[in-house]
Amino acid sequence: MNYTTLHLEYAAGLATITLTRPEKRNAISKQMIDELLLALDDVEQNPARVLIITGFGKAFCAGMDLDGLRSIAAESRQEHFDASRLMARLFLRLYSFPKPVISAVNGAAIAGGCGIATLTDFTLAVPEAKFGYSEVRIGFIPALVSVFLRRQIGEKRVRDLLLTGRIIDAAEALAIGLISEIVPAEKIMGRAREIASTLLAASPTSIALTKRLLLRYDEAAIMSEIELAIRENAEIRSTADFREGVSSFLEKRDPKWSGK
Repeated sequence: MNYTTLHLEYAAGLATITLTRPEKRNAISKQMIDELLLALDDVEQNPARVLIITGFGKAFCAGMDLDGLRSIAAESRQEHFDASRLMARLFLRLYSFPKPVISAVNGAAIAGGCGIATLTDFTLAVPEAKFGYSEVRIGFIPALVSVFLRRQIGEKRVRDLLLTGRIIDAAEALAIGLISEIVPAEKIMGRAREIASTLLAASPTSIALTKRLLLRYDEAAIMSEIELAIRENAEIRSTADFREGVSSFLEKRDPKWSGK
């Protein structure tokens, strides 16, 4: 498979996906989502037993591509639902992936990029990394990620991050349990491989069944909540505040909210 938004490589029982749109700060496009889903299928079918996800350049993933934002406001209601369901599919795939996944966050992980970084089993980050769910700042809603984030860091912290849309540093992300470790940039891939080595020494059957068990505890609730989140995600895209938020963001001005 020839990917254009990422690079997939295998070595010694380990798969590595590197997001490769550095000129866009590895921003998410529909093509990237499609390619990530294909790459995850490839990794699942491959003998490699552990997956590392990282970014190329100065950012891990800076959220939605600006070109994507420009087109969203003009999309139909069905297109809004289709786009929401596609992103939900990616988040669910990462969260429920049968093999251990480690993210090595080499820079900013914002909005959807923060979701990708924090839905993995282990999240390592460089000291300079930034995290945040900035959707409310552009009239959007962090609906999909909220399903998982409430389970990871708790309701009160989720309300803080999602309602303010504020960006936090790696130290705060570690303190609230959003990430697993802070590692110097020159050592982060080495540390990811150390964790992978520990995982490779364990029974692959035991790891797969443990991951499946952890998923099954909340699986029914998660699937129900995801459906609700997809609807809310799609509905917000039809609002005046969303259109204003996107326009003001692209025009680099303060938004004029109407509350509609």
